[in-house]
Formats: sequence, C-alpha cells, structure tokens
Amino acid sequence: MGQEAFETIIGLEVHVQLSTESKAFCKDKTEFGGSPNSQISEISLGHPGTLPFMNKKQVQYATRLGLALNGDINAMNTFDRKNYFYADLPKGYQITQDKKPISVGGYLPIKMGDVWKNIRIHHIHIEEDAGKSIHTLHDSKSFIDLNRAGMPLIEIVTEPDLRSGAEVDAFMSGIRQLVRYLEISDGNMEEGSLRCDVNISIRPKGTDILNNRCEVKNVNSMKFARQAIEFEELRQQKIVMEGGTVAQQTLNFDPATGVTSPLRSKEDAHDYRYFPEPDLPPIQLSADFLDTERKNITVLPWEAFHFLHNELGLPVQEASILSELKDTFIYYKSFLEKVEDKKLLTNFIVNKLLPSLHEKGLSLSDSPLTEVGILQFLSLISSEKLSHSIAYQKLFPLWMENPSLHPLDLAKSQQWLQEKEEGKIEYIFKEIIAEYPQKWSEFTSGKKGLAGFFMGELMKKTGGKSNPKEAMDILISLQNKK
Repeated sequence: MGQEAFETIIGLEVHVQLSTESKAFCKDKTEFGGSPNSQISEISLGHPGTLPFMNKKQVQYATRLGLALNGDINAMNTFDRKNYFYADLPKGYQITQDKKPISVGGYLPIKMGDVWKNIRIHHIHIEEDAGKSIHTLHDSKSFIDLNRAGMPLIEIVTEPDLRSGAEVDAFMSGIRQLVRYLEISDGNMEEGSLRCDVNISIRPKGTDILNNRCEVKNVNSMKFARQAIEFEELRQQKIVMEGGTVAQQTLNFDPATGVTSPLRSKEDAHDYRYFPEPDLPPIQLSADFLDTERKNITVLPWEAFHFLHNELGLPVQEASILSELKDTFIYYKSFLEKVEDKKLLTNFIVNKLLPSLHEKGLSLSDSPLTEVGILQFLSLISSEKLSHSIAYQKLFPLWMENPSLHPLDLAKSQQWLQEKEEGKIEYIFKEIIAEYPQKWSEFTSGKKGLAGFFMGELMKKTGGKSNPKEAMDILISLQNKK
C-alpha cells in the first residue's frame, strides 16, 4: 500500500479573538502590544472572591458569526468550567461553553479552483483565552505574560470535512475574510487574533472509518498550517505502511524545522472535568436581539463575489479583489449606477486606485480622491477627451499629489486634452508620410504592421494628445486614397 492509497481527514478548531474594548468577563483592556502583565486585574488573575461578568459585545459578535455561517442559535446559553493546570492559566480553569454552545451546525463555503465546497460547522462557542508562555527569552527559564488571559474568544469547531492543506488554507482565509466583513475581529494571524488547532488523521481511500487523530496546537499562520499537515500526512502514512498504529497525541509544530513533536497524549472531554460555571447565570437571547444581529449582517463575502462574478460578469481575479474587503465592495458598488462603462470603472479601481493607495499605506476610507473627482476622471477617458495612457501615466499621479484640484483643470493646465480637429491630424499624417515615403509605400501595399509606426509618429508630434480611434480612422482613410 503506497501513499496514494490514503486519504487525509482534517478538522479544525479555529480561535477568533474579538475586537472588543474589554476582556470576556472583566474590564481589562484588550489592546495589542502592551507591556507584559500590564492589562490584568484580580478577576483575570483568578484571585479568591472575585466574580466574572459577561461582556455583551462578545455575545453579540458570536451570535452574528453563527447567523452568518447558517448556524442554529441557542436562545438559552449556559457556561462551563474547563479545568486544567498550566502556568499561564492562573485560575486553573477557563470559562467556556461545553453543554450549550451559542451556535450549532452551519457551514462556510470555500472556493477551490472553479468549485465551491461547503465545510460543515459542528458548533461555535464562547470562551476566554489563556495567558501566554514565552520560552525564547532565556535558556533555562520561561516567562509568563497574562495580558492575553481572559481575552474574548469565539471557537469555531468544524466537522472533519477538509482533505488537504490547500483546503485548510482556503477555509482559514474564508474565516478571516468573514470576521472582517462582520466587523467582529481584525483577523490578524500575526497578532494572534486568528489561530487554529489542526486535527489530522488518515484512512484508506474509499472507507468511512475515522482513525486516531493527532492535534497540532496553536498554529498561527496559514503557511505553518500547510507545512504541519504535509509533515503529519507523511509521518502517519509511514507508521501505517510499516504496520503500526498512530497514537492519539497533542503535537507541537516547529516552523524552523517543519517537524511536529509530541506535547502530551490527546485529551478527551472527561480529562477536563467540565462542570457548570457557578458564577455566571444562563443568558436568554430574545427574538429582538437575534433580529438586530441579522440586520447587522449587510453582505457576506461569497454573496459579494457571486454578485460581481455571476451577475456583473467580472473575471474571477477582479471579482476576488473587489470582494476581498467589505469596504472595497461597497465602494465599487457605489459607482455602478453612476458610471456607464463598467469595464473602465473596474480597471481603474483594481489596477490603478487600489495599488496606488496600497503604495502609500492608505485604505479606501483614507483615499484623498473624491467621488466627484473620480467620476470626472473616468468621464475624460470615456468621452475620449483624454487618452487612456495619458490619463493613467500622467494625470493620475499628478492628481494624487494634488487631490483638491479637479482632473479636468489639471489636464487643461498641462495641455493634455486630445485634439479633435480632423484636418489638423490629417495634415500631420501627411507630414509624416512625406518624411517616410518608403514606409508609406510598404503600408499601402499591405504591410499592416506599419500602422503602429505611423500612429507612434503622430503621438510624438502631438504629445500624445490625439484621439487614437479618430487618428486610426484618418490613417486608414488616407491609405484608401493612395
């Protein structure tokens, strides 16, 4: 039995850190990058006699995510304690949801090539984060930063529907895009706002069995997730092909070596001795509350993509760029009824405006260009008052440096507006013909490629201000008069 005889089975536990101002069950700040142990309190440290209280925003955001993923929202929510000992967990337990998660079921659509695949969601639950252990500052000592302890999390648990590192990459990208659309998290993996535990097992192709799985903990990069999966696939296949059994383990992944190593045997639910959280009452979600969160979902990423690609007919790449961020999609859509030439609008935003803003470190919301100015700029091109090349290569950079001025005024000041006088263009062509009689003879004899030569000479003499379409018509007319 070779490696090609196996199928990889992957399920994810995705942790989304929420963009709330305070922690899950206390008022500690949640700002990223604070000095170690500067955003803590008696509650997050688990001092005796302290009591937690629920962060309403966390419940709102979890509900919104559950609805967006087509989950069934539990109107009655309860909380539980997950008990374990670790140095960065001073309370000795995490507050989570074991029995009654806030959302059950649902799915996330992911795009693999030209095919869409729904990855089923088992459930979504609310919990708090643990602190952070740092092992790289000293050869023989570890350090603890408890700023992260108590941070508000949503955990998304998938069904084992993923089959490759590429699908995991697409799923994590989809979740990151979704939480940004919903405005519940920044989704920055490099800051720990999005990370995942990857559960991996293998089985012979064509079977339905689920074998022992290994869990790779706290993967904070899509690149590392793919590397860990690729290593684990080969490791587990080798064990089985040699007649062994894969041990159920929790693993660490070392990005420097690309290798996984055992942390401990894989825990089961009973190892955590879950029991109801005695200090938090159940939370009942009203119908009005659910309706409000439904209304807060204005558009979803896959809806935006389908609108752009299927309804407007944009190519996949352009539809993907314009639907990547909700602000970009809304911005583009706001121009649709005001610009007749959709191709011109799309090309301008995708290939000129967005790259230029990115170079300057600006977002669309920071763009110095007004809607009126953009409409005028596009009108200059569509009305052929300005050639495409001059508009993009000369006028646009000048306008970006002087955004308070109108594009038309800038074009006039630089004398870039295209000549519309047929007689003048024909006169210049005749001058060029007189300069290059041999080339003109070859052109009129059927050497069509020389049209570009004569057009180039015209643009040199007019400073690029001649209308290309009009000029080509005049050139062909002169050719026919030979």
